[in-house]
Parts: sequence; C-alpha cells; structure tokens
Amino acid sequence: MTTSEEPPTGGREDQPPARGQEERPPAPRRRGRPARADAGDGPGARERILTAARAEFAERGYDKASIRGMARSAGVDPALVHHYFGPKEQIFAAAVETAFAPALDAQAVVVQGPLDSAGERLTRFVLGLWEDPVTREPLLAIVRSAVANEAAAEVFRNLVYTRLMTRIAAELTAPDAQLRSELAAAHLVGVIMLRHVIKIEPLASRDIGQVVAMVAPAVQRHLTGDPAA
Repeated sequence: MTTSEEPPTGGREDQPPARGQEERPPAPRRRGRPARADAGDGPGARERILTAARAEFAERGYDKASIRGMARSAGVDPALVHHYFGPKEQIFAAAVETAFAPALDAQAVVVQGPLDSAGERLTRFVLGLWEDPVTREPLLAIVRSAVANEAAAEVFRNLVYTRLMTRIAAELTAPDAQLRSELAAAHLVGVIMLRHVIKIEPLASRDIGQVVAMVAPAVQRHLTGDPAA
C-alpha cells in the first residue's frame, strides 16, 4: 500500500521572518496636539472650532454639548479642541465672549452723550441687539445655558460683571454706582427675558420703539435718579 506524502508548500508565508524583521506593533498615539495631517489643523481651525462650539451650545445646551460633537462639526480631531481651548467650560467662556462682544460696546454708548440721557441710549442699544437675529441667536443660546447650568452661569456672570456692569458703573457719578449699574442691567434683562425667551404678550410683539420709550425712563432712574424721589 502506497502512502502519498503531502508536497512541501514552499510558500514564503510559512517561513519565519528574517532576524531583525519581526512584525512590530504600531506605535502608540502620542497625547497632546495631534499631527496636523490627522487633526484638520490649519488656517481657520480655531475659528471653525469656535463656530462649531457656539452651534453646539445653542442646539444642545451646556450640559449636553460635547467636545467630540464640536470637533466633528469643525472637521478636526477632539485633541485639537483641547489644544486651543482646554476643557468645556473654557470653550464655553470663549464662545460667550465672542457672542457677547457686541454688547460690550454698552459702556461707549453710555458716554456718547450727557448722563441725563444715558438711560435712553443704553436701553435702545441693548434691546436693539436682541431685535437683530444675527446677534440675538448667539445671545439666546448663552442665556439658556446660563439659566440651566451653574458652571455656565458662573462664566456668564463673570463676563457681565467685569466687562460690562463694572465699566458702566465707572462712568456714573451718583452714589452706589455699582448697584445702579446692576439695577439697570436687571431691568433690561427682565424685559429681554419676557420679550424673547418667555415671549409674554403683548410685550413680545410690541413695537420696539414703544418698548424703548416706556423702559428708558426707568433705566435712567436706576443710573442717575434720586432713590428717595
């Protein structure tokens, strides 16, 4: 009885790799800033991330917004988001400052004329920002996040206090300037919340000129009026 033997394969795949040519595992990914080719880095990357972050916060709110979602929208690696901005609260702070930038001109509005008409100028300027959809939508996203989350509220509070109310107070000559500035801001924010966030009628649909005419005297009293009067 003949026994057939299997012929040797002779294939290169059965032979062990030559010495020094063993397969090596891929190098682990380094932490920190990703390679430019993988990250989507380049001109405008920071601005794209910031735009994506504002959209993410506006759509999902502070709590549900994620760095991965921002990176995906911006077309970059999440590590690049961390590289430019750090953790989520710092990204939110940068987004808030950008969105809130138009409102920071309020101090200049106060000093554009005599203090006894500053209430009308300030009211028209602040409420006007909320009438323009371009400036209103980013501001609405900030307010909604600040109302719902304490960390977001802290970021917003610090910005409003240091960059807006304290600077307006510095232009006032009456006693309790800081309190006056805060009361004026409180009055305007209340109007904004009822008109644009809660949307209570008839305030929500009333002509802005009429709203300014009715609110401005109260704001003026906060800024310069006699509390005892």
